[in-house]
Amino acid sequence: MRISQLSENSQRRWGRMNAAQMLTHCELILQVPLKKVHLSKPNFIFRAIGILTKKEIQIFNNGIPPNMPCFRKLIVNFECNFEAAKINLLNTLNEYVKAYENHDLAHSHALFGKMKEKDWGFMEYKHLNHHLKQFNV
Repeated sequence: MRISQLSENSQRRWGRMNAAQMLTHCELILQVPLKKVHLSKPNFIFRAIGILTKKEIQIFNNGIPPNMPCFRKLIVNFECNFEAAKINLLNTLNEYVKAYENHDLAHSHALFGKMKEKDWGFMEYKHLNHHLKQFNV
């Protein structure tokens, strides 16, 4: 598993987060489809851009660009314990898989609009892959 290749001292290729903060950020992102973190809907223009971005990523299988803006609630700019962050992410990943299998994920995303299991799976994979590549794993 790529997550196990990370260490507390893994160097980032872009951005401001260290490895522990990135793991915490990815765990928070997974809590959105689990209905544990609720995001405020942005204005109509940003929401339209978000829905188009989701479609573009799905159609063209694009990656997420470095330094893409994020909901304030999901920004991790505080100190995190690496080992705890890693364990929390792995536990939340397991919880996400169970919710996915039981069709118990949120039905929409504040920015991306209506979401089905396959949409969540695709977008969550793209997000985690983006951050693992950020740290060369």
